Amino acid sequence: MLRSYLKLAWKVLWRRKFFTAISLFGICLTLVVLMVATAVLDHIFAPLAPEVRQHRTLSVLRARMTGDRVQSTSMPGYLLLDRYARSLPGVERLAIFAMPRMVYSYRNGQRIRSLIKRTDAEYWRVLDFRFLEGGPFTDQDVAGGVLVAVINVSTRDRFFGGAPAVGRTLEADGQHFRVVGVVPDVPVLRLVANGDIYVPITTAKTDAYRTELLGGFGGLLLARSPADFPAIKAELETRVRSAPLPGPEWKTLIAPAESFFEFVAGNLFGTRNEERSHPERLWAVIIAGMLLFSLLPTVNLVNLNMSRIMERASEIGVRKSFGASSRTLVGQFIVENLVLTLLGGAAGLVLSALALRALNESNLIPYAQFTMNYRVFLYGLGLAVFFGVLSGVYPAWRMSRLHPVAALKGSSR
Repeated sequence: MLRSYLKLAWKVLWRRKFFTAISLFGICLTLVVLMVATAVLDHIFAPLAPEVRQHRTLSVLRARMTGDRVQSTSMPGYLLLDRYARSLPGVERLAIFAMPRMVYSYRNGQRIRSLIKRTDAEYWRVLDFRFLEGGPFTDQDVAGGVLVAVINVSTRDRFFGGAPAVGRTLEADGQHFRVVGVVPDVPVLRLVANGDIYVPITTAKTDAYRTELLGGFGGLLLARSPADFPAIKAELETRVRSAPLPGPEWKTLIAPAESFFEFVAGNLFGTRNEERSHPERLWAVIIAGMLLFSLLPTVNLVNLNMSRIMERASEIGVRKSFGASSRTLVGQFIVENLVLTLLGGAAGLVLSALALRALNESNLIPYAQFTMNYRVFLYGLGLAVFFGVLSGVYPAWRMSRLHPVAALKGSSR
């Protein structure tokens, strides 16, 4: 029966080529927009190299200190992470890093802009960078404040014309660093891992960062198991809340351990003195946005399907007079609509891949490499099926309830 439905669906699509073309265009356009948005979100939050241990990693990326009349919100300071995030139960490693900062270098009369990121040696053990040359700097390098650097491929190209860089020297932020390693570019959307030049945290020009509770630092907590997350979060919260504050005007300090998704949700939906990040709200916004964007093309597709099916009232009447049940007719119409939406979905997937490729080549988002991976593909496939079922059920149900006599007369009421 399904084979017959598919044959019939294919023939029906070619009866009214104009309607079919409009339907396919609407499906394609909607899918392309949603698939590109999904690929961007996947690029931000999914476990991609070098952040491949996200299932075991918590981050400490936001902090807030409040009083009765004052409030200060920023990223944690080095002191907060060094004093209160070390030796947490269930944590294998703690990595501390400064957020990337724009610096300028001059080479052969040209000004070169780079993002410099200062980290400790644990940073290279928590994240899984692939080294194209050399390796990371060591604990000894960090302890001694040695002027060494790991650079990305684009920095190697800008400074050394793509030639091997290990052992060579580059100038950045008024300091001269010896290159010890080269890693692939990390997209700017990956806040934790992105950078052009990675140097030891102790090469900062001043030690003032060591005394700051709030500042431009982040921490990565690599847990032994995701099951340890609740204990890690609770212990860090207890430690931070008991921390001495810099003055009597300050009453509370919070710096939660959370996933990167929770961090983004906390920045968007967090409130004063609240440590909870409300990730469910961010999920609700993402899902609601996609559903609302899908609503108009779905309604248009329903109207087109109604027009298409109403033209077949006589056919429906003949089939019902020969004993076809409403269930059979509904099944047939849904299969026909699924064929249409899957064709549009296939075209949409191809166009989405081309759009992502164009976005990569435009360098609109530095170092971005959006891909049509299995997560994005499955989302697109699911969305196409959703369109097919949702836009086909109501018209099919409506026409299956026609009285045979009225249908044979060509009436759609």
